[in-house]
Amino acid sequence: MVDETTGSSDDRPVILLVEDEALTIMDLGDVLDDGGYETVQCASAERALAIIQERPDISGLITDVELSGRTNGFDLANAVSQARPELPIVIVSGRAAPDPERMPPGARFISRPCTGEDILHQLKGLLPC
Repeated sequence: MVDETTGSSDDRPVILLVEDEALTIMDLGDVLDDGGYETVQCASAERALAIIQERPDISGLITDVELSGRTNGFDLANAVSQARPELPIVIVSGRAAPDPERMPPGARFISRPCTGEDILHQLKGLLPC
């Protein structure tokens, strides 16, 4: 995991991982690290939006739908899509359905239960080689 306010120290792509379940974010962070990515991790959409503004090196976003704070993952994904339309976005949820009107263009939705490898595969499919 890299610091949320400074740039990455190596050449791996940096993924913003937004999840408020501690074990889930740690496990997924490990899978992404093993998959060749660095992660910046946070638990709220509000913090994630600030990180997106501060960190132009963010290469992709993975967000849960249910988050700490007032903003959910769908709203976060739409705000990020407006600010950085080229950014790949993966939305994950075990409770919410992927309402097409709430999904930003080009984003992928994954239903839980799923594995970290399932999420990694979706992310790799969105990122340029």
